[in-house]
Amino acid sequence: MKNWAGNLEYASADVQRPSSVAELAGIVAGAEKVKALGSRHSFNRVGDTDGVHVLLDALPQRIELDPERQTVRVSGGVSYGTLCRSLEESGVAIHNLASLPHISVAGAVQTGTHGSGVNNQSLAGAVESIELVRPSGETVTLSRQDGDEFLASVVGLGALGIVTGLELAVQPSFRMRQRVLEDLPWDRALASFGELVSSAYSVSLFTNYAGGSVNQVWLKALDSEPPLGELFGATAARTPRHPLPDMSAENCTLQMDEPGQWLDRLPHFRHEFTPSKGEELQSEFILPLEHAPAAIEAVRSLADKLAPLLFVSEIRTGAADEFWLSPFYRQQSVALHFTWKQMQPEVEALLPELEELLRPFGARPHWGKLFSAGGHDWESLYPRFADFRSLAASHDPEGKFRNRLLDSILGVPAASGR
Repeated sequence: MKNWAGNLEYASADVQRPSSVAELAGIVAGAEKVKALGSRHSFNRVGDTDGVHVLLDALPQRIELDPERQTVRVSGGVSYGTLCRSLEESGVAIHNLASLPHISVAGAVQTGTHGSGVNNQSLAGAVESIELVRPSGETVTLSRQDGDEFLASVVGLGALGIVTGLELAVQPSFRMRQRVLEDLPWDRALASFGELVSSAYSVSLFTNYAGGSVNQVWLKALDSEPPLGELFGATAARTPRHPLPDMSAENCTLQMDEPGQWLDRLPHFRHEFTPSKGEELQSEFILPLEHAPAAIEAVRSLADKLAPLLFVSEIRTGAADEFWLSPFYRQQSVALHFTWKQMQPEVEALLPELEELLRPFGARPHWGKLFSAGGHDWESLYPRFADFRSLAASHDPEGKFRNRLLDSILGVPAASGR
């Protein structure tokens, strides 16, 4: 098997597709090494194993709304696109979505995946409880009342168990409008960055860091908010746009201020279109919002080196949360996302220089994308990192859920003998 991007082939010796949680628990209990795979929208080996891969798409696809609690219980293998269609039929919504609705709920939450908006937490922010299969095959449910154990497990990198279900907070359905602006002068963008990214419910900047202006600004506003206007000298696009200038906007969500439901505006790409074959690579670095102008200026100094490798970069924001390994842990953040051409050796050769440039700003890599695993001081970046490592070792002393990438981050479990 390969991942969505096709840049890596998984190392598993066996692949199982359990049809029940009980069957999954039996597989986990009997395996020496095991990891779950969802939609495979990761670009590194965080979900890899040289043992058994379990695919969760054959498990019962549960989506159960609890109007009294204002939550929905959803199977981990369900995609956000499927979940959102079901929620909208019941007149409810979740607070935020990533660019693609095709990703699985469990995989997105476990790696800290997010959308945009200074007041919008990542997708993990909606989690009220999480169901896990432990290495022994035991199934457990953790809720916010479980304190630290819950906060460690939601963004858990698959190190604390296989996620079979989650309970997510919902809210009444809402309508939105989307507008794309072009050619925003960099000097004005950076001088008023806080005002810029707070100008709508969700704001994304698309750039190649070259030249004197930001290529595109995507504004997603609640229909109840004031009409979207011009912004710091940028001009409104006259026709729908794709983030890549030479691509058709056909598979993008509707723009031009046309009102629509939340699930048809928050993602950049429409659920009814299968996303591209993944002929790209991705990296992302999340850092405190107050450092955004200086960090962006630092990246702009690399524009000439980025140009041959970069399709586009998206600049987004996110609200703070309390999940131990969330890139947004206790900091309102800006996220610098890089969509690379499939030139992995060249990208990996440039990453250490890019990471070194961002190191003074406390940049945290996205767990599911390309980064230099040995190039970060994890305990400095994550105040609860040592606690997470201890918790992972206590729950999985043999390293059943580990792989080389997780070992390089968390250290080799003492009991594994490796």
